[in-house]
Amino acid sequence: MKKWMKKSWLVAMGLVMVLSIGLAGCGKSSDNSVKKIQDKGTLTVGTSADYAPFEFPIVKNGKKQITGFDILIAQKIAKNLGVKLKVQNTEFSSLISDLKGNKVDLVMAGMVSTTPRKKQVAFSKSYYTVKNVLLVRKDEANKFNTIADTKGAQIGAQQTTTQESIAKDQTKANVVSEGLVTSLTTELLKGKLDGVVVENEIADNYLKNYPDKYAVAKVSLTTPKSQRYINVAVRKGDKKLLNRVNKVITKLQKSGEMNKLLQKSQEIQSKYGDSTK
Repeated sequence: MKKWMKKSWLVAMGLVMVLSIGLAGCGKSSDNSVKKIQDKGTLTVGTSADYAPFEFPIVKNGKKQITGFDILIAQKIAKNLGVKLKVQNTEFSSLISDLKGNKVDLVMAGMVSTTPRKKQVAFSKSYYTVKNVLLVRKDEANKFNTIADTKGAQIGAQQTTTQESIAKDQTKANVVSEGLVTSLTTELLKGKLDGVVVENEIADNYLKNYPDKYAVAKVSLTTPKSQRYINVAVRKGDKKLLNRVNKVITKLQKSGEMNKLLQKSQEIQSKYGDSTK
C-alpha cells in the first residue's frame, strides 16, 4: 500500500511539473517583431530630418523626400526584411516615445546609445563613432580657443541630445536648446547665437556646403565614451528584429559599403541641396 501511494505521489508531482512548464510557456509573449513587419509589408523608421548628412529632406523630380546616411542604411534593412521602407519625420525629442508607443519600428536619427536611453530601448551595434565640436560663424573662427572664452556666450544645442549635455557640462556659456539643428544654425548666422555644439560629421557637412559662412572653433570639447557611438534604436522586446538589423550593419561594414553609403549621402546633398535651407 505504501509503495503504491509513493508511486502515485511521484506521478502526481510529475504531472504538476509538466503543467507548470506548460503554463509558464503560455505566459511568455513570443517575439514576432520581424513577422509583424513582413505581414504589413512596411518597415517604418522614425527620424528627425534636420541632421545632414545623416538625414535631410531634398526635392527630387518635384517631390520632397527624406534621404541621408541613416535612410540609405534603413533601405538596406528593409530590403533584408523583404518590405518597403516608410520614413516618419518628427522632432528628435519625440523619437524614443514614438518607438515605445509602436508608432515606428526603428529609430535612425544619428542617435547615440547613452546610458539613460539604454534603460528605455535596445540598441544595435554601432555604425558610426562621433566627436563633438563648436560650430561658429566664419568671421569668428578664432573667438573661442578655450573653455574660458565661452563665458557669457550664447551657445545652442539640440534638445535632449548628447550635444545639449556637453554644452551644459563643458562650457561656461548660456545654453539655448531647440528642437531642430537647422533652426540653431540659422540663428547662428543671424547673430542670435555665438555657436552651436554639433557632431563633427554635421560640422564638416556645413563647412563643405557653406565654406564662406561657417567654421569650427578651436576650443576642445570632450566626448565621453558613453556618448560616442551612433546606433539603431529598437524596442527591448524586438530581439529578432535587432538581430536582423545587426546582421545588415555587420555585412555593410565588412564589405566596405557602409563608408560608400556615407559618401553617397554627401553626394546626394551636393546634387540636390538640403530643402531645409
